Amino acid sequence: MYGWIGKLARIDLTNRSVKVEDLDPKLAEEYLGARGLGTKILYDETKPGIDPFSPENKLIFATGPLTGTGAISSGRYNVITKSPLTGYIAASNSGGYFPAEMKYAGFDAFIFEGKADEPVYIWVNNGKVEIRSAKHVWGKDTSETTDILLAETDPDAKVSCIGPAGENQVLFACIINDKGRAAGRSGVGAVMGSKNLKAVVVRGTGDVRIADMDGFRQAVAAALKKIKEHPVTSQGLPTYGTPVLVNVVNQHGAFPTRNFQTGVFEGAEKISGETLADTLLVRKRSCFACPIACSRPTEVATGKYAGKGEGPEYEIIWAFGATCGIDNLEAITKGNYLCNELGLDPITMGSTIACAMELYEKGYMPKDATDIPLRFGDPDILIEAIKKTAYKEGIGELLAKGSYRLAEEFGHPELSMSTKKQEYPAYDPRGSKGIGLNYATSNRGGCHVRGYTISPEMLGVPEKLDPLSKENKAFWVKAFQDVTALVDSSGVCLFTTFALGAPDVASMLEPATGIPFPEEKALLAGERIWNLERLYNMREGLTGNEDRLVPRLTEEKMPEGPAEGQVVELAEMLAEYYALRGWTDKGDPTPETLERLGLEE
Repeated sequence: MYGWIGKLARIDLTNRSVKVEDLDPKLAEEYLGARGLGTKILYDETKPGIDPFSPENKLIFATGPLTGTGAISSGRYNVITKSPLTGYIAASNSGGYFPAEMKYAGFDAFIFEGKADEPVYIWVNNGKVEIRSAKHVWGKDTSETTDILLAETDPDAKVSCIGPAGENQVLFACIINDKGRAAGRSGVGAVMGSKNLKAVVVRGTGDVRIADMDGFRQAVAAALKKIKEHPVTSQGLPTYGTPVLVNVVNQHGAFPTRNFQTGVFEGAEKISGETLADTLLVRKRSCFACPIACSRPTEVATGKYAGKGEGPEYEIIWAFGATCGIDNLEAITKGNYLCNELGLDPITMGSTIACAMELYEKGYMPKDATDIPLRFGDPDILIEAIKKTAYKEGIGELLAKGSYRLAEEFGHPELSMSTKKQEYPAYDPRGSKGIGLNYATSNRGGCHVRGYTISPEMLGVPEKLDPLSKENKAFWVKAFQDVTALVDSSGVCLFTTFALGAPDVASMLEPATGIPFPEEKALLAGERIWNLERLYNMREGLTGNEDRLVPRLTEEKMPEGPAEGQVVELAEMLAEYYALRGWTDKGDPTPETLERLGLEE
């Protein structure tokens, strides 16, 4: 095979056995890799209704056909499993250098099955797979784990691992690779911990075969030209990283503040990307083959929040900043370092703390129910809450369940800003209607990176849309969701889509794999993957009733700012969306749609 390595490693943790299998070429062509391939394997190989923490659940690390090829920003992989947070599909995307190393080590994917009887890690060295004891690193943070395992394997290897949060099965634990890149959402790290799998270490000196190297180089050069000419990918992201959005979104009145009670944060400038660059930024850094270099190593040099590491990204600045009412950038950055070390999804972490703060301040959470006073605006409480969550200490035991279960515990589930039990990210849809429809319909619950309509609604890419209008948003949400499924499954970074579209991805896929990939076929693959995720969720009990937003967004008018008086008119957009998808008015794919996509049973 070209593009793909053509090999999968099936690792049975229960029996300590490894089986190397050939990748089915038809499966690869129809589902590409990464998110698509992993979803197909999970759908085919697991039974409905299994407990996400049972040995029957599978954990799949999967790369795409462009991962490690030198295509633009082609350093991505996905972790796919059944989510303990939502009960539905989890597919978390991460970059760095670990994904390319997976392919150089000889594999497109690892399929982890069963559960080890004691902590283990996997050592993969040029096609050879070993299961080794991890008892000596169990309980250690992700940085120390990485250093220890590199010392006992190969200093040039790459490590993906969990921290204490994953070991303790915090429902939103993440997986950290390359000391700061995260497969972040939906609790994939908790599933890894439930299997007693501490880490995966890979080293490879192989390469990825390209079918038409001249054609591939031409396609990559054309894509690179677009990246360098687009203001977002050549200026905004390289200069300030994702935190460039803080002031942009706040000025649109869509920067969720104090658990989405408003969309304007008075302290935005203090925590903006510009302020971060002026005060804490050490340098910029890129993932594999990436000309954008949006990563931001930082350092808090002195004081009680001292530390250094990766980030914070825009979402984290919001999660530990505006939504918790905190404008202390050093504390926010320290919170981010802790999440990287402990292995926590900062979006759900911050949103859960904000939910707890509202419950506490409104008297819904009795003071004797928590060992720390959960008040908006207190940076020290933020730091304490993060630590307690990773170890399930005190109030951390409740926080570790995520905001929905926390709010339900105190009789107010409506104060969890989530859909399908996964928390919303850093955009209030009352000020950006399209992202609201995407939140409601996302297969993995509240999520922005499945259909990032912020791009046209706020940034004017690929064209400017009125963020406060509901008109035609269903078309854009479906289009973005299908393109994103294509991009995620190819192994290319989503940030390229500010400058590139489906034709550009297809133009790199075809010479890389040697398989014809016209734009229509590439987009059909994205649509097929989206619908398969929907089928998986339906099998796990999902109905259209869960394609909803919390009442705060659909019933409570935005109290101030440019979006003042706005609510999300979800019902109208949702009906149009279902029709465009070829689904029934209940949200079920029709037999005709399934047949068109090759998904009929």
